[in-house]
Amino acid sequence: MAVLNKIRQRSLFLILIIAMALFSFVLADLFKNSDALTSKSQNIVATINGKDITREDFMQKVEAAQRQAGPNATNTQVMNRVWEQEVRKAIMQTQYDELGISVEKDQMRDLLKTSLATSPEFLNEAGLFDENKLNEYIANLKETSQQAYASWINYEKSVAASGLQQNYFNLVKAGLTGTLAEGELEHKLEGNKVDIKFVQVAYAAIKDSLVEVSKSDISNYINKNKKEYEVDASRDIKFIQFNEVASVEDENAIKAELNVYLNGRFVDETGRKDTIVAFSKVKDNEDYINTNSDTKFDNRFVFKSGLPTAVADTIYNLEVGGVYGPYKDNGHFKISKVVAVKQIPDSVKVRHILIPFIGSQSAAPEVTQTEAEAKVTADSLLTVIKSNRSKFPELVKEFSSDKGSVEKEGRYDWHPYNTMVSEFNDFEFEGKTGDLGVVKTVFGFHIIEIEGQTDKIKAVQVGTITRKIEPSEATTAKVFRDASNFEIKAREGDFEALAKEGSYTVRPVNGIKVLDESIPGVGNQRPIVRWAFEEDLEIGAVKRFNIPNGYVIAQLVAQHEEGLMSVEDATAKVLPLVRKEKKAKMIRDRVSAKTLEDLATAENTTVRSASAINMKSPTISGAGREPLVVGTAFGLNEGETSKLIDGENGVYMIQVTKVTPAVELDSYQAAANRVEQQKINVVNSKLYNALKEAAEIEDNRAKTQVQ
Repeated sequence: MAVLNKIRQRSLFLILIIAMALFSFVLADLFKNSDALTSKSQNIVATINGKDITREDFMQKVEAAQRQAGPNATNTQVMNRVWEQEVRKAIMQTQYDELGISVEKDQMRDLLKTSLATSPEFLNEAGLFDENKLNEYIANLKETSQQAYASWINYEKSVAASGLQQNYFNLVKAGLTGTLAEGELEHKLEGNKVDIKFVQVAYAAIKDSLVEVSKSDISNYINKNKKEYEVDASRDIKFIQFNEVASVEDENAIKAELNVYLNGRFVDETGRKDTIVAFSKVKDNEDYINTNSDTKFDNRFVFKSGLPTAVADTIYNLEVGGVYGPYKDNGHFKISKVVAVKQIPDSVKVRHILIPFIGSQSAAPEVTQTEAEAKVTADSLLTVIKSNRSKFPELVKEFSSDKGSVEKEGRYDWHPYNTMVSEFNDFEFEGKTGDLGVVKTVFGFHIIEIEGQTDKIKAVQVGTITRKIEPSEATTAKVFRDASNFEIKAREGDFEALAKEGSYTVRPVNGIKVLDESIPGVGNQRPIVRWAFEEDLEIGAVKRFNIPNGYVIAQLVAQHEEGLMSVEDATAKVLPLVRKEKKAKMIRDRVSAKTLEDLATAENTTVRSASAINMKSPTISGAGREPLVVGTAFGLNEGETSKLIDGENGVYMIQVTKVTPAVELDSYQAAANRVEQQKINVVNSKLYNALKEAAEIEDNRAKTQVQ
């Protein structure tokens, strides 16, 4: 009983303990859920109209697109391309779902038929699309190659997506019309004319220096026109560049090294003398060059036009065995030797039939001939052509896999030396007109006929020993020290002053966006962009970045958050607009005239005339485009004078001298049809952009580190 009494006495205390325990449990669960939400948000690249795009799915598509695009496309370029594709797909899918439209089996067959209508593998003997051949092709893919079948499924999806989009666009177009009322309005906008007299008091008549524009004026203008001045988050930086460039000493050392091959003597570090055969006395030029040059021997003959411009005359006129150099060309020092000379045409005309084989570069998937079988085919065709050359065009159409020349009867019209692959080139330029032969290249076997050659001229075979002009280790070490020292000093001192002291050029870059990748003057530099957007980074922060052949020392200058443009950033754009408004007010305040003549006298100008003004093209002869002034004119009666009008180029007073209404038509259907067509014409270009602007798009690429 005593225990129960004690429990009762402490009931309030126990309730508080239990409540705190429950609260702790709820808080723990809340934090747990918060972590889950954070984890989720880091895995969601975007949410578009309520649909999430996961990081994993997005990156898989980026990787696939990167493989397809090849090495020339940067990761950011590919990522942005995939982003736009995914945004478009999600936005359009929202529309399809709301309308309940889809591509069904029958339409899919029609779409494939249209898409594949010119593919030879799906055509019958009459040249018409054969659905049975398509079914057979798909069945064969499914049985023989899952990878190829998966590619086909992706192709079908892309065809279906295009068809679905076209269905949607057609639905929108079908709902557009031009009414008779719109047709009548269109006709009147074009046909109603007015003649006016006007006085223009040009804004340019008031000097800009007489108009005071304050920061608050610019701020007020921005706030009145918020939509025009909304900006994404951005950063401003400045940087200097330390380039690893060969010094004069480095260049002299490279030339000295080449002179060893030119003169034929070499002294090693121990002082022992070794003899190297001079380039001019070498017999095996290819081996000598390949052993001692940064670039391999090129056995092609070239005309004078194919030699470096600065030294073309000198090298072209050398005797066989003659050597010239060292000379500088395209980032290298070189010594060149004329290895051989011959006379060859500078252009030829040929026709050919290409027979591919399994493994050749031109071989399509359906090619089944082995190399030996293809050679037999080529030799057989050559025999037929030799007996009757008129069969050449017919055999081209039947056998040649070179689609680019089939329509021209296998012909490649006049083309210069070294246009074709080497084996093809050698046959056509070293043979003579009328020659027929079989030549093997990486593309297959070619049956070639030389149809014409220009007169032969001198060509030279030039062997060249090259050395790339690049900085020595001592030079690169010095550049690294200079960059590091500047970085250390800039963190504590004045960036601009230090740059001036070291005679370095400071380059500003403003308005960098979070997903940008390129820095002007430096190129693709995502690391610099990512650094500039680090959360805790303070203005004035300095960092060194490695770039190809050197370093960049960058300093963060400004951080601009998402929202309205700052007064400083908007000044260049807004200042002329505010100044124009103030000039208009100054003109209004000083004008008391009520007639055109009085206004012209007071402002020391003249009364001018303009005729046949219409609303469709609101331009006043001698004054420029003035929509508001023209609109006012159409609101006045004949003989009526306007009040002052603030136009684009000045303040105006106008008087309507003549009103000419448009000719009335019995029917405005033709004009209504034009209106309808105008509406339809803009669907393809403007519909998606309108949907995108109205969509709810949450872009988390920067937050999810997909950048």
